Amino acid sequence: MTADTVTPSPATAPARGRTPVRGRGPARAALALLVPGLLALLLTYALPLVWVVRMSLNESGEGGLIRQTVSLATFGEVLGSSHYWNVIRQTVELGVLVTFFTLIVSYPVALFLARTTSRWRSLLMALAIAPLLISSVARTFGWMAILGRQGVVNKTLDALGLIDAPLHLANNLTGVVIASTEIYMPFAILAMISGFGRLDPALEHAAASLGAPRRTVFRRIVLPLTLPGVLTAGLLVFVLSLSGYVTPRLIGGGRVFVLATEIYDEAITSLDWPVAAVLSMLLLAVFGIVIAVYLWAQRALEARFTGAQEARS
Repeated sequence: MTADTVTPSPATAPARGRTPVRGRGPARAALALLVPGLLALLLTYALPLVWVVRMSLNESGEGGLIRQTVSLATFGEVLGSSHYWNVIRQTVELGVLVTFFTLIVSYPVALFLARTTSRWRSLLMALAIAPLLISSVARTFGWMAILGRQGVVNKTLDALGLIDAPLHLANNLTGVVIASTEIYMPFAILAMISGFGRLDPALEHAAASLGAPRRTVFRRIVLPLTLPGVLTAGLLVFVLSLSGYVTPRLIGGGRVFVLATEIYDEAITSLDWPVAAVLSMLLLAVFGIVIAVYLWAQRALEARFTGAQEARS
C-alpha cells in the first residue's frame, strides 16, 4: 500500500445498500412547531364544527327542548322556508355590495401607499389602518349618529337646500353597506398592499417611454399586476361581511336580516339550537363556494401570467 492510498474507516464509509437519512432534524423541528397550532385548530375549530354538524341533525322540541336524533328534518324545515331563503339572499347581496364598494374606495389608497416613496409613507400607512384601533361597535354607533334622520348628512343636505325631507340612510340595507364599507376598508388596504408585489415601476416607465398613454399603462400593466391583491382583499372583505353581526344588527335596526343575526336570534332568543346549527352549516357552505370561486380566479390569473411570460420568452 502506498502513502496516497486511503482506506475509509468503517465509521466514515457509507454502508452499502442503505440510503443515508437526511433532514430528519429539521422535519422534526417543523413538526414540533406545527403541533401547538394544530392543537389550537383542533380545539377551537374542528371540535366545535363537529358539534355544530351533530346539532344540525337533531330536531327542535317544545319550549326550546332538543330532540336527540339523526335526521335531516331540520334541514328540510329551513330550506323549505321562504324567510330563510330571503335571509340567505340578503346575506349574499350585502356581501357583494360591501365587497364592491370597499374595493372601489380602497384600491386608490392602497395603490398610492404601495408606490409612494415619500418619507411620510409610514405615517400615511399608520393613518390608513388607524380605524382598526377603534372597536367596530364604537364606529357603528358613530355611523348611527351620522346617518340618522337628525344626523350630520341629513342636516347638511337640509341646510344646503338639497332635500325637503330626511333621507332614509339608517335602519335599512343602505346604511349597513355604507358603515360596513368604511369598517372593512383597513382590511382591504392591507391585503391589497401585500398582494401588490408584482407591481414593478420599471414596467410602467418602459411603457411610458414607448409612448403609451397613462390610461393604457394602467389598463395593460398596473391593473393586471395588482389583480391578485384585489382578489385577496375581495375574499377577505366578503368573508368578513358575511359573518358580520354588529353592524347589520345596529345600523339595520332589526330590519336587515342576515345569517349572522338570524343564527344569534335562533340560538339565544328562540333557543332553537338545531335551526341555528343548520343556518351555520348554510353559512359555511356559502364560505366554501366563495373560496372555490376565489381559487378558480387565482388559478386563471396565474395561468394568464405564466402564458404571458412564456410568450415573451
